[in-house]
Amino acid sequence: MEQYILSLDSGTTSNRAILFNHSGEIVAMANQEFEQIYPQPGWVEHDALRIWETQLDVAVKVIQKAGIDAGQISGIGITNQRETTVIWNRETGQPVSNAIVWQDRRTSDICQKLQQEGFEPVITGKTGLVADAYFSGTKIRWILDNVAGARELADEGKLAFGTIDTWLIWNLTRGRLHITDVTNASRTMLFNIHTLQWDPELLAMLGIPESILPEVKPSSQLYGTTDPEIFGLEIPISGIAGDQQAALFGQMCLNEGMVKNTYGTGCFVVMNTGSKPIASGNKLLSTIAWQIGDQVTYAIEGSIFMGGAVVQWLRDELGLITKSSDIEELAGRVENNGGIYFVQGFVGLGAPHWDQYATGAIIGLSRGTNKSHIARAVLEGIAFRTMEVIHTMEEDAGITMSELRVDGGASVNNLLMQIQSDTIFKRVVRPKVTETTALGAAYLAGLATGFWSSLEELQKQWQVEKQFEPKTPAEVMNTRISNWKRAVERSKNWYTSH
Repeated sequence: MEQYILSLDSGTTSNRAILFNHSGEIVAMANQEFEQIYPQPGWVEHDALRIWETQLDVAVKVIQKAGIDAGQISGIGITNQRETTVIWNRETGQPVSNAIVWQDRRTSDICQKLQQEGFEPVITGKTGLVADAYFSGTKIRWILDNVAGARELADEGKLAFGTIDTWLIWNLTRGRLHITDVTNASRTMLFNIHTLQWDPELLAMLGIPESILPEVKPSSQLYGTTDPEIFGLEIPISGIAGDQQAALFGQMCLNEGMVKNTYGTGCFVVMNTGSKPIASGNKLLSTIAWQIGDQVTYAIEGSIFMGGAVVQWLRDELGLITKSSDIEELAGRVENNGGIYFVQGFVGLGAPHWDQYATGAIIGLSRGTNKSHIARAVLEGIAFRTMEVIHTMEEDAGITMSELRVDGGASVNNLLMQIQSDTIFKRVVRPKVTETTALGAAYLAGLATGFWSSLEELQKQWQVEKQFEPKTPAEVMNTRISNWKRAVERSKNWYTSH
C-alpha cells in the first residue's frame, strides 16, 4: 500500500491538515478556521482547546477525504504559529487561560522595563532576539503573574508551558510527550541558540521556573507515536518546525544566502545563514532554521506583523472587497496608487523599526482617491515592508540575494508578486506547491522515518510555477519608495506622542 506523510499546519486563523505523497504533491487537504478573541485593544487570544479540536478534526477529515487507512501514514510533521503561548495543568490537561497569541501586545511594558534595566544586550546575545512583546517569554510571565493560582501551581511543578506544537503533541500523545524543537524554542526569549539549552539567567530574569518548560529536540527525529485511540493505531510523530522555518525548508532554501518570504497573516522574510548565527546590526532576528541530527542551520529573519491580515481588514472592517482574492482585480483597475501610501502598523512595526507604539496609516488622500487606489496602496505597503527587510538582511549578512522565493496565501496574487519584483529589483519565484510551510514539516517528518532518503532527493522535487521580473522603471520606483518611507516616519511613536 502507498505510504503518505500527514502534515498538521496550525496557523494563526485556521488549522489545516495536508496529506503528501512521495513526490511531495498534495493528495488531500482539509482546513478549518477558529475564533480570534480580542478582550481589549492590543490583546489577541485563542481558545487552546478549540485549536486542538479543530486540528484533530481536519486530521481525521483529510484521512477520510483521501480514502486511505491511517496505517498508510509513515509519519506526522507539525508546523505552527510560533510564539503563541499556552500554559496548562499537567494533571487535568486543561489550559489555565486562553492562549496569548504572538500578535498580542499586552506585555509591551514588561519589555520596556527589561530594556530600561539594561537586559536587552543579554537577551540579544543569547537568543538572537530583541526584547519585544512578540516572543513567548513575557507572555509566560504575564500568565503566571495575572492568572489566579498559576504562580503557585507552577512552583509546585503542576503546570506545563508550550508553543502550539508542544500543545498539539501533548494532546496527540495524551500527555506522554512534553517536547518542542529548536526552532520553536529559539522564539521564546528563553533559549540560548549557541548552547542549545534553556538559559538559567534568562529564566531568572523573567521569573519563570524551568519545570514548566518542554524538552527541546531536533526538528527531524522519531519523537514518539500518537495515542492509539486517536487514529485507531499509533502513528509516528517525526517532524516539528515553527511555520517560517518550515517554509524555508519547504522552499528548499538549503544554501547560505537563499531567501524566502511567506505572505500569511504576517509576512516573514527568512535568509539561510548557514552553520553560524549572524548578529544583526539592524535589529533583525537571528534564529535557528532547523536541526537535523547534530547539524544546526541558522537563519536571519525579518518579521512583518501585518501581511495578509491587512487584506482581511479591507474585507471585514471596511467592506471594500467581498473575499480576499478580490483585491487583485480591484487594485488592478488603476495604473498607480494615485499618491496614496499605506503603512500597516496596526500592531506596531516589526523589523527593522521595532516600534511597538507605531500605528496604521493611510496618507496622501485627496478628493480623487477611490477604493482602487487604497487597494493598490495596501498591496504596495506589503511589498515595501518586505523590500526594506530584504535590504536590511543583505546588509547584515553581507550577502546579496539573487532571487526571492515566495509562498503563503497572498503569493497567488500576481499583481502583488509583480509589485514585489518591482520594489526589490529582483526576480520573484513562486513554486508549484505554495503550501510550503506544511511541505517543510512533511519533509522533516519524512526524512526521520526514511520516507525520503536525503536532502538531494527533496531538492529534485522543488518546481517553479511562475516567475516575475522587474518591469517598473527604477526612477519611478525609487520615488514611490521614498514617499512610502516618509509615510512610515509619520506613523511612528503614535501612541506615546499625545
